[in-house]
Amino acid sequence: MTLPEIYNLFRATSGIATDTRKIGQDAMFVAIKGERFDANTFASEALQKGAAYVVIDNPEYFIDERTIVVEDSLVALQQLAAYHRQQLAIPIVGLTGSNGKTTTKELINAVLSRKFKVVATIGNLNNHIGVPLTLLSFTPDTQIGIVEMGANHQKEIEFLCGIATPDVGYITNFGKAHLEGFGGVEGVIKGKSELYTYLKQNNKTAIVNADDAIQIEKSEGIDRFTFGTAANVDVAIGRVSANPFVAAWFDGIEVRSNLIGSYNANNISAAIAIGKYFNVADVDIKHAIEVYVPANNRSQLITRGAGEIILDAYNANPSSMAAATANFLALDKSDKVMILGDMFELGQESADEHAQLVASLKGKGVSAHFIGNDFFRNRIDDEQLHFYPDFESFISSDVVNTLSDKTLLIKGSRGMALERILDYLPV
Repeated sequence: MTLPEIYNLFRATSGIATDTRKIGQDAMFVAIKGERFDANTFASEALQKGAAYVVIDNPEYFIDERTIVVEDSLVALQQLAAYHRQQLAIPIVGLTGSNGKTTTKELINAVLSRKFKVVATIGNLNNHIGVPLTLLSFTPDTQIGIVEMGANHQKEIEFLCGIATPDVGYITNFGKAHLEGFGGVEGVIKGKSELYTYLKQNNKTAIVNADDAIQIEKSEGIDRFTFGTAANVDVAIGRVSANPFVAAWFDGIEVRSNLIGSYNANNISAAIAIGKYFNVADVDIKHAIEVYVPANNRSQLITRGAGEIILDAYNANPSSMAAATANFLALDKSDKVMILGDMFELGQESADEHAQLVASLKGKGVSAHFIGNDFFRNRIDDEQLHFYPDFESFISSDVVNTLSDKTLLIKGSRGMALERILDYLPV
């Protein structure tokens, strides 16, 4: 069966599904193999649960005329998404970066939705499977699409751009994330800049933070729409503040967000700039950002009794950790305590990066509790710095019962799942 033929069948369905536990009536189920399972074996179940068609790459699991056999189901999904994108006469905003992608995406979505019918990446479905699924969720009613693109190695952004073909692109920053896969910070810059390469080669537009010298350098020669506090930008950000919530000013308008931490200032500024680029009214930009409330363990402010908890446990790398701890130290609060978890995917840089973070907090006058082997191996002597090899040793310690009515920062890599701490804190 040809790609156009499969596409015509797709258009007659209710959408794409890759998980039989979440399959919708009349969906097209695509059987994608995982490390621990062969999704071809679920084809029959998908039909029983209401799928209109199943796409498989092992003919042994052929069922009937509702079965579409392809050479590789994942490739078929990606090709179907790229073909669907070609049929859509809408602008697509593509964004990537080391930190802040999902928060920025949600802010942009909030702003653009004040004027357009927008469909954006759900959660962080931003990889070689998530991007195709996002594109295939765009309908004829969609006026603007927002596609978040994640990467942990070279050529991944290039590949995703080839599928999504964004008209507008934004890179949040270049930071110390996925160092193991990228081969260091220079590798991160090169890998994320593949978005700029695509935009330049295809005469598209880059939204650029003019306060970031590396962004300015890497976007040279591209049609740029700039923002920041620098001179001669397209959208001037007057100033920003954070104590603890971030506020920003543009065109004489103050925007008071529900986001914690000065590191969110660029995310807010980018949403303002992209709103201006698409001619969203200033009052709508302001309102959209001010009513947005973060979720999913991202810079959430939780009140417990007389205490406050900054929960930023969705992810962590050296750049985001440094920004979060610096912001926390600057807060005008008493009884501050940090609870920090290991940073993953740092490869050979792991020991050094964890040691640097520990050293940066020595003598700062704030109690810090470090959880995880990489922190534990890099212990230093300081009566306010405490180390635990794993989550269990932390929650079984006496310190947990001392954390009521404190101002807490909880941050660590996703694999640490530090949001679990909330279940053990005294009410």
